[in-house]
Amino acid sequence: MDSATDTAGAKRLVRERMLARRREMPAERRAEAGSAIRDHLLALPQLTMGGTVAAYYSVGTEPDTRKLVTGLWKHGVYVLLPVFRPDGELDWAAYDGPDDMAPAGHGLLEPTGPRYGAEAVRRCAAVVCPALAVDRSGRRLGRGAGCYDRALAGVGAHALTFAVVYDAELVDSVPAEPHDLPVRAVVTPGGGVHRF
Repeated sequence: MDSATDTAGAKRLVRERMLARRREMPAERRAEAGSAIRDHLLALPQLTMGGTVAAYYSVGTEPDTRKLVTGLWKHGVYVLLPVFRPDGELDWAAYDGPDDMAPAGHGLLEPTGPRYGAEAVRRCAAVVCPALAVDRSGRRLGRGAGCYDRALAGVGAHALTFAVVYDAELVDSVPAEPHDLPVRAVVTPGGGVHRF
């Protein structure tokens, strides 16, 4: 077995463990985590006064970012949300409130407005992305499709990139491959924002 195969297997095991933990977490604890994450991030001027923010609209057992998206929008921030394209890339569309969201594949909700293309993320002051785990050097472990790694590759040099995880998902290390791009900060409900 080669190194890439070993890393892929290690990633799969960590993903399974993290997803199992999330399924065991009570709904009220997930809701509290979402409120804390919203409060930590809305306290950052780079998000509330920095122009456009790309974020994701959480589903299932992910840390709740819907409260954050709504909070940014109510602050007058221009929020872009991902739209998954058939080729595995992320397109981006503006969030115009919860009534503008429509069901999409894999249980996701996506904005229904005009699409701005994959390069729209380059103009964002900040990007908030999902993760199953983040290590102390900023390497994030996603679900394995690589779409957020590709999106992070297009982010501007001065944009602040965040991963959102539960407290126990900020770990010492995660298995990583050369194409895995680190984030510049992580936010957890109990620990707040930690920049790398």
